[in-house]
Amino acid sequence: MTTIRNNPERGRFELLDADTVIGKAAYVDDAGSAQRIFYHTEINEEYGGRGLAGVLAAQALDETVAAGLSIVPVCPYIKKYLTKHRGYAASVVAPTPAHLEIVRDSLAQRVRR
Repeated sequence: MTTIRNNPERGRFELLDADTVIGKAAYVDDAGSAQRIFYHTEINEEYGGRGLAGVLAAQALDETVAAGLSIVPVCPYIKKYLTKHRGYAASVVAPTPAHLEIVRDSLAQRVRR
């Protein structure tokens, strides 16, 4: 049985099989604008083909909207998911160069730790 949890300390929603992380939807929150920038989604290869990425994306996006945050889709998978699930349209903000800079800065800080 799989479960999904938000792990804000690691900046990602995690898909778990028991206690093992088998997938993630990584994000950076832009505190100054109440926006969550999704930049990477992946499911471990051995769990592929089961629709788990869609389940993960749905919960991550639902929780983001419920938290009052806008969705900034940088991740190709999240972008594609949003084109098929138009119910999120009112909560989507198109990515800008400033959003990409926020992601780059966040990733650079993680590498330095």
